[in-house]
Amino acid sequence: MTGWALDAGDGPRPLAGVVVLDITRVVAGPYCSMILADLGATVIKVENPREPDYAREFPPKLTADGGEEFSAFFAQFNRNKFAITLDLQTDDGKEILRELAAKADVLVENFRAGTMDKLGLGPTALHEINPRLVYTAISGYGQTGPYRRRPAYDNSAQATGGLWSMNGFADRPPARVGTIIGDLAATMYGVIGTLAALRHAERSGEGQLVDISQQDSVLSLTENAVVSYTVDGKVAAPLGNQHPFVKPYELFPCKDGYVFFGGYTDKFWAITCGMFGADDVATDPAIDTMAKRFDPETYEAKVRPILLDWFSTRTQAELEGLAGDQVPLSAVKDIAGVVGDEQIRARDMVVGVDYPDFGHLEMFGTPIKLGATPAEPRGLAPGVSQHTDVLLRGMLGIDDERLAGLHERGVV
Repeated sequence: MTGWALDAGDGPRPLAGVVVLDITRVVAGPYCSMILADLGATVIKVENPREPDYAREFPPKLTADGGEEFSAFFAQFNRNKFAITLDLQTDDGKEILRELAAKADVLVENFRAGTMDKLGLGPTALHEINPRLVYTAISGYGQTGPYRRRPAYDNSAQATGGLWSMNGFADRPPARVGTIIGDLAATMYGVIGTLAALRHAERSGEGQLVDISQQDSVLSLTENAVVSYTVDGKVAAPLGNQHPFVKPYELFPCKDGYVFFGGYTDKFWAITCGMFGADDVATDPAIDTMAKRFDPETYEAKVRPILLDWFSTRTQAELEGLAGDQVPLSAVKDIAGVVGDEQIRARDMVVGVDYPDFGHLEMFGTPIKLGATPAEPRGLAPGVSQHTDVLLRGMLGIDDERLAGLHERGVV
């Protein structure tokens, strides 16, 4: 650790003292550095003074009395950070980034491969200045390979990583996963890789490149698709709400919506039959074992109709009440139901913060629960260049004269 950090909040936090330079925008990069910030790292968000992170313009927005707006989307992914502006196209801007990198532990960027190298700020150049720097690069296709320079979005990763071809229903065109899973998967692997590399750097003094590809990340989410193809030659295709082989394990309609039911083991199946007063079904020789119920024809002819009949006359609440702690059955909730869910609230997964002038914002919390050094998701996102002067003075010792010149030349 550098021994230098801005105050990022009260309480013991596991990454306190770790300094992260965040040269990212939109989601995959900002979310990665946000998780590090929630865990206590001093995260310095570096934006272009004339073209800051364009997620600042994404809806929904909080609105002040005077009409000024602040993106809640941006706020959620950039909380707990400090913000400076720096034009990396200028010699002065590059020099300041080098000075910052010399004192940082981690740098996270999400440009196309080679972009930072062209600026003279890639991992090789920065490791000459700071050999222990962890340099995390998140991109569409990674830093190597024939696709490395292709532009990419989340959908690019879903398309080329196989997930898009598997999602949806058999009688319709494939459907993208309904969230930016390529960005989010790359985020998680970016955090894991960064922490692993940071651990190594702290032990050995040796930094390294952490190379995260959205395409790679999506491929790793395809469960059994790769081995099913390489072993049996089966190409995964859309299955709707069903699992490739586990049954019953899908969506079922009920009186006021839908539920997920996954009572496929012999134990869960017997309990479920007892819940509905149908012990004779549990002992039916045609469907009395998991292997028999897994058979597609048997499942469609005998098992699924029974479940449809049991569930159709009951509400979500009635079915969850019957299942209790005995079998895996869950109401399929929309986001309004999730935000109000008692388990979500008990786990502090919706947290609120107050933005001066803009009002109250509720956003998702952190799923990382640490007993001794908890993360803190209740943090504000910074305004553009909010901390430029204080950070350059405090971290780099830049005097007023040099700082004024940087402002005049549009470097910061």
